[in-house]
Amino acid sequence: MTRLRTLVVAMAATLAGACSLIPAYERPAAPVPAAFPDAPATAASASDAPAWRDYFADARLRELVELALANNRDLRITALNIERARAQYGIQRADLFPSIAANGGQTAQRLPADLSRSGAAGTTRQYSATVGFSAYELDFFGRIRSLNEQALEQYLGTEEARRSAQISLVAEVADAWVRLAADRERQTLANNTLATRQKSYDLTKRSFDVGATSALDLRQAQTLLEGARADAARYTSLVAQDRNALALVVGAEVPAALLPQGFADSITSVAELPAGVPSEVLTRRPDILQSERQLRAANASIGAARAAFFPRITLTAAAGTASSTLDGLFEAGSGTWSFMPQISLPIFEAGRLSANLEATKVQREIAVAQYEKAIQSAFREVADALADRATLTEQLDARRKLVEATEASFKLSEARYKAGVDSYFGLLDAQRSLYAAELDLIAVRQSDASNRIALYKALGGGWQ
Repeated sequence: MTRLRTLVVAMAATLAGACSLIPAYERPAAPVPAAFPDAPATAASASDAPAWRDYFADARLRELVELALANNRDLRITALNIERARAQYGIQRADLFPSIAANGGQTAQRLPADLSRSGAAGTTRQYSATVGFSAYELDFFGRIRSLNEQALEQYLGTEEARRSAQISLVAEVADAWVRLAADRERQTLANNTLATRQKSYDLTKRSFDVGATSALDLRQAQTLLEGARADAARYTSLVAQDRNALALVVGAEVPAALLPQGFADSITSVAELPAGVPSEVLTRRPDILQSERQLRAANASIGAARAAFFPRITLTAAAGTASSTLDGLFEAGSGTWSFMPQISLPIFEAGRLSANLEATKVQREIAVAQYEKAIQSAFREVADALADRATLTEQLDARRKLVEATEASFKLSEARYKAGVDSYFGLLDAQRSLYAAELDLIAVRQSDASNRIALYKALGGGWQ
């Protein structure tokens, strides 16, 4: 008896410990260099990291982003997914506690004479009213808590998905805004060029009518005129499409006051990246944090799979009143109770439990590989953006000087043509070169702004 009592006490102490079989979590090392390529070596402090409201300095753009955050349907769906995950986590967490319910019922049974103890047929009735819980599992080996932690990590992962979707939305709005600004600048340039070439064509036409110029000069002037007209129509269409795209991503009609008023202002409204941002900031990107949450969830599922090898202890208990008559249900002496503990120990599962544990371990390795791939993809995004960033300043400077040079060349060609030194063909060629150089400058300035927006997105909305 003494040994039996000691064994019972030892078993009770062991079960009361309620151990956890979840493996210790260790974050995998980032499979990327410590610093980004083509990035300055000077260290940047965390205080240099602005929020998106500071990153985009233009007040119109900030107000437009606020409008998108309130109305974009994709972001709304992401928020609803979070609510669903929160509810699912609440369902899983409820398994940690017994479900207590009140029950009332009646049992009626008729027995024939040959089965009745009294030898006469009769009907028996029983009424009961109880409060209790059924099949409540005592989580001594952490199976329920492992599943609860898995559900928690999945819920937190949806929150990171929302942050990632918000960053993507902010970048998409800014990029659409800049694209609209660039196309409006192209439209203005095309319209101005069209007006200039119309005047040039009219002048050439009058000269041709009096025999001062050849038919070749007239047709060349007409060629440039029609080309400018086609460009003006094309950019008008692109501007309308850009406004439609901006309204779609914002999720509402965009007020005219929030549209970009000048391309130069739009470009300078996007902040520059500070020097020396380390690659470690990638581990704080929301999509990478979401991938890590999935890894933690896979790690927790191993604990549940391990706990399946151990006994499962469930309790069913109820207390209340019972009587053979309804009016005697709550009389003195009608109290009743029941207590039914049950233990289930797996003996033979044909390898099911081992296979399930192996599957959870493989799933964790898959999650590790996905986490590492997410970091590598993020590193490449930042590295590509920095590679462009390293040459964009030089490209901008070269394009500005090219516009200045072609503009000076055009003026010289115009003066030489009016003086009768050069042919009209030289003047037309100078016009084409100037127009192309101005379009190229707009394209590079747009690339410069888009590059800084891409860096904002690739760095997870900042570099803190």
